[in-house]
Amino acid sequence: MAHKFINQIQPGERIDNVYLVTDPILRSTSRGDLYIAMFLCDKTGQLNGRMWQASEMVYSSLPKPGFVRVQGRSELYQGNMQVIINSINVVDSEAVNLEDFLARTNNDVEQMFDETKQIVGQIKNPQLKMLIEEFLGDKELMDKFCKMPAGAKMHHNYLGGLLEHTHNMLQAAVAILPLYPQVQADLVLAGIFLHDIGKVEELSCDIAFSYTDTGQLMGHITLGVLMVNQKADLLAAKGKPIDRVILDSLCHLILAHHSKYEFGSPKLPATLEAFMVCYLDDLDAKLNQIAIAIDNEPGDSNWTGWKKALETRLYRKRIDQ
Repeated sequence: MAHKFINQIQPGERIDNVYLVTDPILRSTSRGDLYIAMFLCDKTGQLNGRMWQASEMVYSSLPKPGFVRVQGRSELYQGNMQVIINSINVVDSEAVNLEDFLARTNNDVEQMFDETKQIVGQIKNPQLKMLIEEFLGDKELMDKFCKMPAGAKMHHNYLGGLLEHTHNMLQAAVAILPLYPQVQADLVLAGIFLHDIGKVEELSCDIAFSYTDTGQLMGHITLGVLMVNQKADLLAAKGKPIDRVILDSLCHLILAHHSKYEFGSPKLPATLEAFMVCYLDDLDAKLNQIAIAIDNEPGDSNWTGWKKALETRLYRKRIDQ
């Protein structure tokens, strides 16, 4: 049976297909009946799945994450598509084509990485340049950097997404830095390249996009600062120490790039460079998130359903060219 992709599902369809299940949760209705809430995913997106009149035995049998064959029907609920599941059975991962389930960037990864290296190659400060080259010379790390998503769910959540996000930010920075001569360009370019480097340790993408134990316990911001200091220690051991002011300024960009405490930043931006990096990060993440939400919306309405993460519905009618 050909795989029915998430973005092909229309309201009122009978569903009988294999999907990646993530985050299943056993809950109770107001009457005390058990049901299972979950996400059903493939490379084109994800839908809410609901199995009513469920049992603890069914819930315990579900992989977290893993592949399942789902039988049920699709419906619109409060403007968003969901699948009501009648039966669900575990499927061996070796029986599925993983390329159907792990989304990947549409861009050329090799080209993006080459252009990323060219941009950071413009850094003139010898110590920052030396530190960046230490990262670029770590082949295992760079292989992960080119493969990883930038997030499990929120934005650039596909293979190559971390590189694409970083590449986009670097290109945007190159375009606007000439408008702000008071901003230290070398620090911004280095900070963008390294702001999410901790995600290579925070995230896993073997079967599904998920968080490692290390990622859950420490987070990519903390991991990124540790990685920068580890590379700096390696350089110091080679007799090439990084000045403390440079290292502190660079680490501040990583620590502050989520801009607010409630968004996970241990520090608030306190430099011109930190503000530029955090706003470029938010801009690229938001535009990617919005574009994916519009592209994956079923039906032909001018408006999407309510997007909780964006706190709005999105208008998707385009003007004539």
